[in-house]
Formats: sequence, C-alpha cells, structure tokens
Amino acid sequence: MTVSASPRLLRPRALRPGDLVVIAALSGPLPSAYERNVEQTVAVLQGMGFRVRRAPLLQVGRQRWWSAAAPAEIAAELNGLLRDPEVRAIVASDGGQTVFGYLDLIDFEAIRADPKPILGYSDISLLHLVLHARTGLVGFHADMAVPGFGGHWQAAPAARRAELEKLYARLLTDTAAIGALPASPSWECWRPGRVQGPLIGGVINRIALVQATPFAVPLERFDGAVLFWEELGGHASYVWSYLQVMRHSGILDRIAGMVVGIPRDIAGLDESPLAEIVLDVLGDRDIPVLGNVEIGHAGPNLPMPVGIRADLDAQQRTLSLLDPAVAR
Repeated sequence: MTVSASPRLLRPRALRPGDLVVIAALSGPLPSAYERNVEQTVAVLQGMGFRVRRAPLLQVGRQRWWSAAAPAEIAAELNGLLRDPEVRAIVASDGGQTVFGYLDLIDFEAIRADPKPILGYSDISLLHLVLHARTGLVGFHADMAVPGFGGHWQAAPAARRAELEKLYARLLTDTAAIGALPASPSWECWRPGRVQGPLIGGVINRIALVQATPFAVPLERFDGAVLFWEELGGHASYVWSYLQVMRHSGILDRIAGMVVGIPRDIAGLDESPLAEIVLDVLGDRDIPVLGNVEIGHAGPNLPMPVGIRADLDAQQRTLSLLDPAVAR
C-alpha cells in the first residue's frame, strides 16, 4: 500500500447542538468501580449540548486479558462508528494497551470520507498519531471518560471545571481559533524562546514505539513542530531512553519547540529531575521547552489537537492554539 508522507490537514466537521457523541471502549475494559465515571461523563457531555450513547463493547465485566475485547472486535466497533453518519464524535472510555493490536484493521477511507473528533490520551494518543500520519486527521489529545470527564473533572474546583467545559465546547463546535490555553502556576520555563508550529505528540512511549512499525509517523511531520509529550509510571531512565530514541531517529533535530506534561508515578525523579533529563538529551538544540503542563495522566487535560498550529512562548509560559480544530 502506498502511503502519502504528508496528507493535507483533515479537520472534522464542527459539532452542533444535539449531535451524537459515542463513548467507546477503544482500549482497556470498564471495571465495575468506574461505571459511575461513565455516567458522569454522559452528564458532562449532555451539559455541553450533545446527545450521548455508549458503544456496545463498553460493558462492565466485559474483558479479554487487559482489553475490553479482542483487537479485531474493537476495530470492528470503531470502524462502525466511523462509518455511521449519525455519530459525530467518539470519546474513548479509557487508555490501556490495545491500540497497537488493531492499527492494521482501521478503515482509513472511512476517516477520509467523514472525519470525526476522537478524544482521548494515553494509549489513544497512538491512534491520534497514526490517523494523523495516514489521513491528516486532527487528533484530539484530550480528556476521556473514566480518568477525565468522570474522574479528574469531578474532583476539580467548580471554577476550573466551568473553564474546562467552556474550553472543550468551543474546541468541538467553534470554527474560530481557541487562542491562549488557560495557564497554571505549575508551568515552568525549562528553556526560553518563542515558536509557532503544528502540535504533534502524545504519551512518550507510544511516540517512540510507533516509529518501529509500518505505521511510523513520517519524519517530515515533525518539521517545525511543537512536540508535546507526557508519561505515566516506569522510571526516569525510561523517559531518558525514549528521548534518546527520538534523538537517534532524527525527531529532535526537526522540532521547533517542546511541551512536557506533568509526570505521574515516575520513579527516580528525585535524583534526576525531569527538566534535567530533557535538557541533557536536547544538548545544544536551542529550542523552547515548557514543562509541567496539564496534558495527560496528571489531572484534567488541556486539549492538544494534533496538527493544529500553536504559539509557544516558554519564557512567558504561554501556549495558544492559532487555528480551529474543526471546520464548517
């Protein structure tokens, strides 16, 4: 199969009030303890003005090993949602370890014919990278059901939750650029500078691992890009190794800037702070680096739409979306 190295940016159609959003098990299963999280996610999405439905595989107790179902079953359900004209957006229920198992079963033509927002992070960030590389689809690296809308959002202060609800509603419905994302005191300038470029990234282990497959992101996609990444678990040395993989593959020589998410449950950062690890691998590459941003596992997510141009000013600790993520 011939794959275009640089497909044009493919924006989903903007959602309208009453549009159908489906919550789907695109990776891990739904333990009974998290059924309430899905119910709360339904309420959040309905509060944004959408109709909400659960996909059939999203059932408490349904499980195959660490997955909601066999990879072929998940792919079949995803493809059905992609082909269904009534479905206007797909929200992942959770992350996990399954997306690698069905990359070769995805109906890419269905995405090209009717692009839709797919929301999620962690394992779902692999889906964003591959779909963007193959079709140009804008991937919505953003909160999902169990750990996001039904988890961190519920624990957030009322003012923060209201801010996020407004931000996500605009992201999905507004054909104007979002502009500045809401900053927080956690953001740190690890290397100063200001750049503009398309966002690309996800959980760091998926960025590194996908490059060893036929679904690797063409290096041209990283030219002038703002690379964002985060990580959950493991050891600081693993992060260092993943960054070294990106150095050897040429990714770090092509990007214009970097945004690093708040690390979660990573051992060894007391002895080797994450900022030092990042700057050690970057060496003399003079690019701005903004650290400790809320993207990923550490809390309510700021959306990072893959492929959309961003303005990064590390010294001023600002990050702005310069283009809309959806189209008319």
